[in-house]
Amino acid sequence: MTYLWNNGEAIGLPIGKAVCVGRNYVAHAAELGNEVPTEPLLFLKPASSIVNMAGEVALDHSLGEHHYEAELMLLIGKSLNKDNIADYKSCIAGLGVGLDLTLRDEQAKLKAKGHPWERAKAYDNSCLVSRFVTLAENDLTHSEFSLSINNELRQSGDTKLMIFKIEQLLSEIVRYFSLQPGDIVLTGTPEGVGKLNIQDTLSVSLNGETLANCTIA
Repeated sequence: MTYLWNNGEAIGLPIGKAVCVGRNYVAHAAELGNEVPTEPLLFLKPASSIVNMAGEVALDHSLGEHHYEAELMLLIGKSLNKDNIADYKSCIAGLGVGLDLTLRDEQAKLKAKGHPWERAKAYDNSCLVSRFVTLAENDLTHSEFSLSINNELRQSGDTKLMIFKIEQLLSEIVRYFSLQPGDIVLTGTPEGVGKLNIQDTLSVSLNGETLANCTIA
């Protein structure tokens, strides 16, 4: 696969890792009965989890129920680390909307045992990515995004409601591991998460502009 701009042109960046943020909206933490974190909750998805949100997206339904979590997504265009975090905006190549898919039942089992979440979060095709728009066209402090399924609005979020804002998130991430060109950052999901079904049609938008459509297979 290849990352794409919203006009359909390919982006000349490799497919990297996905750094994800859990519980970054108060209402989402509440709907799952989780405490609101006092610091960003971070986890990773590998490159093998990343798939374009276009056409049919195949999921392995033998693994269990796949739950959707729509999130504002950052595409890293230049290396970002502790030494250049003050210039973080110049390292963001684009913005999009991503879906962090979760095997919710598996995640509950892992959490109960105090185990890592990779089986529930990092499986193949568990990170759906839209096309990207440039940062210059959008405001990181107040960007609205949404997910509709079968023409019904299921999730809507606004970066102004994030517990930890973009700069805080990136600063915390690069304390532990650098971000490389082609990495993406999923910044947390608002309330409204739920189960995906075969033949569901998905559409995601950023600031009123549709960035991607796909069907679940």
